Amino acid sequence: MITLSATWIYVAAAGRVVEPVAVPEGSTLLVLGSLVSDGDPGTYVRGRLDTAVDLYRSGNVSRIINSGNGSPDAGDEPAVMRAYLHAREVPGEIIVDDGLGLDTAESCRRARDVFGVSSVVVVTQDFHLPRAIALCRDAGLDARGVVARCDCPVSGQVRNHVRELVFAGPRAFLTILR
Repeated sequence: MITLSATWIYVAAAGRVVEPVAVPEGSTLLVLGSLVSDGDPGTYVRGRLDTAVDLYRSGNVSRIINSGNGSPDAGDEPAVMRAYLHAREVPGEIIVDDGLGLDTAESCRRARDVFGVSSVVVVTQDFHLPRAIALCRDAGLDARGVVARCDCPVSGQVRNHVRELVFAGPRAFLTILR
C-alpha cells in the first residue's frame, strides 16, 4: 500500500510544485490549516500564511481560501488565519474562510464545490504538498503548489515525512479508491 500510494502521489504531483515567481496572475491560493493555539497560528500554519502573504504581495493572487477546522474546540483555524493575514495588510475582501476543511481531501472538494474554484495553488510545507496536489487533482482541480516556509525543528520534519509516507499517503490513496 505504501508503494502504491507513494507512486500515485509522485505521478499526480510531478511537475506541479512551482516557484513563487511562477504563480499565474489571478491565482486562488488554498492555504491549508494546521494547529492554532490561543488565537495564534502554530509554526506550520504561520509558515503557510507568511508564504501566502508573499504571494499576495507579488500581485498574482486574487483570492485566498483559508481552509481548516472552524470549530471553537480547534481554535477556529480559518479565523486565526484571517486575522494573521489581515494584520499583514491582506485585504479581507480577497480572503475566504472555509471552516469545514477538516482534512486535505475535504479542503480540495470544498474549494471546487462550495467556492467554485477550478484551479488552485496549494500552499503547505514540502512534506505535505505532493499529497495535497494529488488530492486536489483527484477532486477535479487544476492544482499546483508552492512550498511554504517551515521554521520547524528537524525532528518534526522527519516525523512529518515518515507520517506522510506511512500513514497519510496510504489513507489518501484509499480515499480516492472509494
